Amino acid sequence: MSRKATLPVLLFVALLVISLVLTTGIGSVYISAGQITRILLYHLPFMQHWIVPDWSSASEQIMLRIRMPRVVLAMLVGAALGVAGAAFQGVLRNPLADPFTLGVSSGASVGAAVLIFTGYQYSLFGGWTLPLVAFVTGMITLYGVLMLAREQGRIPTNSLILSGVVMQSFLGAIVSFLASMSEGSVNEIIFWTMGSLSLRGWPYVVVMLPYVLAGILFLWTQSRAMNLLALGEKEAAHLGLPVDRTKTLVLIVATLITAAAVSVSGVIAFVGLVVPHMIRLLIGSDYRVLIPLSALGGGIFLIWADTVARTVLSPTEIPLGVVTAFVGAPFFAYLLHRYKKQQLDR
Repeated sequence: MSRKATLPVLLFVALLVISLVLTTGIGSVYISAGQITRILLYHLPFMQHWIVPDWSSASEQIMLRIRMPRVVLAMLVGAALGVAGAAFQGVLRNPLADPFTLGVSSGASVGAAVLIFTGYQYSLFGGWTLPLVAFVTGMITLYGVLMLAREQGRIPTNSLILSGVVMQSFLGAIVSFLASMSEGSVNEIIFWTMGSLSLRGWPYVVVMLPYVLAGILFLWTQSRAMNLLALGEKEAAHLGLPVDRTKTLVLIVATLITAAAVSVSGVIAFVGLVVPHMIRLLIGSDYRVLIPLSALGGGIFLIWADTVARTVLSPTEIPLGVVTAFVGAPFFAYLLHRYKKQQLDR
């Protein structure tokens, strides 16, 4: 990574750390940033001798057991969805592609809903069962959308978006049917349709972390290939890139981290659409920088969105997917209008 690209990455890292500290303190019980920092340092090895614990045990428990795991999980989910959106847009060369608009999030939520409905969410591979099944149903959905949109070997933008809408509607009907047929797990199934991070503790962070880290690292190693794909598939092939293999691998990994996110948070719309485009406006379309910044930007965006969801109407909590949709839907309309205008100008 060049020195010019390092500066925005460092800036986003600083913004992420600041966001983690500030949002952990926001809630019905306010905890100052200084107190949060001291509590964290106190729990590091060999730091107990240097810091005097001048905070209440209640504040420490609220911070470490309730707020911090939720904030960290919001960061991981946002990073996963942001990078997945950038990857989908890169390999499909479509500015409107993201896990939500392509129906991948809805497909993954169907797998989760079926497991919850049948009571098998922990039966096969323990805590890994839900993400793995969500990945399979997400991949099936992505394949179905691409096949439905294909026209004479091409995948036009309008057909892709329409296919995604059709698939979302169909899969949403399946989830709604399962919710209506369920008695004991109806609230948990409805949770998937609106998205939320409430009552999510450290075990969910542990399950999510390897998917996100491995997925983002792999997609970053493919950044040069995505830069070549941006030139066009024929041009990339002439430069020696195995186009079909690269696209397949990137789509599989992007779907996997989307499924991991959906398995713990439900369907959260438009993060993968808004964040990569905002990053492009700031630093351009070099995927060597776009991938890490989409991860950092997605984490920052969802941390603050979740903070709004849990505090703005406290003690009532707004579904997280509703908050992101308020931001993402107008942005999607703007992108669609701009894309149509560009097509007319050609």
